[in-house]
Amino acid sequence: MAQILVSHLAKSFGATVAVNDVSLQVDPGEIYGLIGPDGAGKTTTMRLLCGALQPDAGKNQSGVIVQIVGVDMLTRTDSARAQLGYLPQRFSMYEELTVLENLRFFAEVRGLSESAWRPRCMQILEFVGLADFINRRAGQLSGGMRQKLGLAVALVHFPKVLLLDEPTTGVDPVTRQDFWQLIIRLVAEEGVAVLVSTPYMDEAGRCARVGFMRQGKILLEGKPDELRARLNGRIIEVHGQPLQLLRDLARKNVNVEDAQMFGDRLHLRVQPGASQSVIEHLQAEIPAQGGILSQIRSITPQLEDVFIDLLEGQSDQYSVREDN
Repeated sequence: MAQILVSHLAKSFGATVAVNDVSLQVDPGEIYGLIGPDGAGKTTTMRLLCGALQPDAGKNQSGVIVQIVGVDMLTRTDSARAQLGYLPQRFSMYEELTVLENLRFFAEVRGLSESAWRPRCMQILEFVGLADFINRRAGQLSGGMRQKLGLAVALVHFPKVLLLDEPTTGVDPVTRQDFWQLIIRLVAEEGVAVLVSTPYMDEAGRCARVGFMRQGKILLEGKPDELRARLNGRIIEVHGQPLQLLRDLARKNVNVEDAQMFGDRLHLRVQPGASQSVIEHLQAEIPAQGGILSQIRSITPQLEDVFIDLLEGQSDQYSVREDN
């Protein structure tokens, strides 16, 4: 049974459509990544799933479905909320309370007795790496430690579903890595179903499935490897100087659909079957125009390449996903 089951979810704020007929499901022990630019509707979707917002009425015969572990969020909100943990983008804590006092407060709000919350709190604090900081005031924690405390709060009542809204935004790369190791362990050890939104494509690659969201709709979903495979043979990586010249020359080639800067290199998306001809053309053209070509090669597509393709609307080969 799916731990998260959503069908025909919609939400508008006046004339602004934030979520537009979203359907998805997340199974036990699965990490589903919700990917999209700012304003795509990711946070609104999360808030609808945890009951912080009420969805609009369905526009089709089947209507709106929001179920958490089989419990209807729309009619049995409290029971459904009891099954999930939620870490919003801005986690609010009591800065004058210690780490343990914060965790105890939220545990008791969840209805846990002392005999239940105390061992669970210690277990969770050990799990997230805060066991040595139980007496430190929350206001003295670093950004990464605050996020770990937020995760501990979300897990204190043994939830079967975890909603994480951009949990690593603004933290350093090492903390991001540590946080994701915690999530992976949690899924493996407790079988929790995780729905996570993230702006980082390397994090999306850690998910079992991802959904690309834009303008309130999920345009495409699938396993990361499957999505990357849709552009196999069509991504060329170019190293050289100056990048702007290389980019301009690449874009003049009729077989190049797009040229994007990725740090100190370019990614070219080319038409199917055109990689070799593009490579040969640029090997001759770049030096002829005064540029320096250090390396040019076909590479395995990245999720960024798929995402950019979708956002540019140049993906007629992709069909909008079918509802589950």
